[in-house]
Amino acid sequence: SGRCVSSVSSSACALPEAPFPIRQLLIAGDDLPLAEARNAAARAASGELLVFLDMDCIPTPTLVADYDRQLRDLDGLMMGEVMYLPGGATDGEWRSDDFDAVAVRHSDRRGPPPEGLELCNDYRCFWSLNFAMRRSTFFRVGGFHEGYRGYGGEDTDFGKVLDMAGVPIAWIKGGLAHHQYHPHHMPPVHHLDSVVRNTELFEKRWGYRTMGHWLHAFRLMGLVDDTAGRPIRVLRRPDEHDLALTGQQSHQPYANTATVIQALEARIAAESERAPA
Repeated sequence: SGRCVSSVSSSACALPEAPFPIRQLLIAGDDLPLAEARNAAARAASGELLVFLDMDCIPTPTLVADYDRQLRDLDGLMMGEVMYLPGGATDGEWRSDDFDAVAVRHSDRRGPPPEGLELCNDYRCFWSLNFAMRRSTFFRVGGFHEGYRGYGGEDTDFGKVLDMAGVPIAWIKGGLAHHQYHPHHMPPVHHLDSVVRNTELFEKRWGYRTMGHWLHAFRLMGLVDDTAGRPIRVLRRPDEHDLALTGQQSHQPYANTATVIQALEARIAAESERAPA
């Protein structure tokens, strides 16, 4: 069967030779239309099994087979395993097995079940980095809402849609992908505007806000006023100090919002203690 790659780009990427056909779809737009790109790939796919994998991830050889086996037993959304690689792990020649010694699990994400699959009872567990579902089910619920543009929110919205439609969400043992190192910020201060915009769209659709941990961090940094019942206000633009605080270093396989929040709360507490009574 063929593979379909949906790329948010205005120009085609060089594709490797492969023992199967690859279709590359180009989705124009400078505002990172992730929802639109995923929907376009799903429409272009010819098979009943849809596997969605972020472009910075490397699938292991059994990823598709693992998903296929699990989706025969349960019509739902399956989330495979993800391990994070440090900088330099993909330099030179490598094999998938080489990553076992250096890859780590994200501390903010739960691990897979010991075997088989495990149902998630909270739609907010959905993580769009690496997942699969039946094509018919994807279109039965309407796919991703294309009003979300830029980074953040479209996956939580899709999880909510699945929950409302009664489609189960599950973690599986297997379906492993390795996330490649690249400089990143978490919380995503470099996507401040789209996080705010998409949070407000989610609130308009469902009556409450999402991405609360990011908004909390932005508030502690003095970037936003997200008082409930009022539109979110951006108070200032991220500066070099914000970028340094949230930036992922080359020795870190991933960036971590929880660590940044802890550092901010500790700083605020220390400043409060030093303040005159």
